Amino acid sequence: MGHPCCTCPEPRARKYKCGLPQPCPEEHLAFRMVSGAANVIGPKICLEDKMLMSSVKDNVGRGLNIALVNGVSGELIEARAFDMWAGDVNDLLKFIRPLHEGTLVFVASYDDPATKMNEETRKLFSDLGSKNVKDLAFRDSWVFVGAKGVQNKSPFEQHVKNSKHTNKYEGWPEALEMEGCIPRRTTAS
Repeated sequence: MGHPCCTCPEPRARKYKCGLPQPCPEEHLAFRMVSGAANVIGPKICLEDKMLMSSVKDNVGRGLNIALVNGVSGELIEARAFDMWAGDVNDLLKFIRPLHEGTLVFVASYDDPATKMNEETRKLFSDLGSKNVKDLAFRDSWVFVGAKGVQNKSPFEQHVKNSKHTNKYEGWPEALEMEGCIPRRTTAS
């Protein structure tokens, strides 16, 4: 069956929120995130077509780039970068300890996500649904979306080990990209 109109231009590929290949279902938040590439290209976190963190916004940095989002409204609460090589891990702990039930936590690594991590940090991220944080090491690439109060491990997580044999860049693994649709939290927990 040919198309009835032969002179029509090719339909343009429609881009959905954050460049996703298809729209998210009702009551879901569209996201796309990319970890930093080596120590050169900063990470990006996009939610519902809004760039929460990026080099252009000038709010990313070496270490862990974390955006806290209201899981009901999808609104950004706060976005900060934590230097995990030379920074103070207590700054990170103060940021993630007091989270409210239902807060979404978007994490993208840049350069080195792990040197300053301690047991408490790893436990807090595990409680947010991470399964890879316990193995996170120097210069690994990591992207993760978790939430305060989840019972299970998050389906939204990717991790690549820093390894001489498989690294894409001299000294660093490849950047990770992850996209998907996160169910909005209902107000009743």
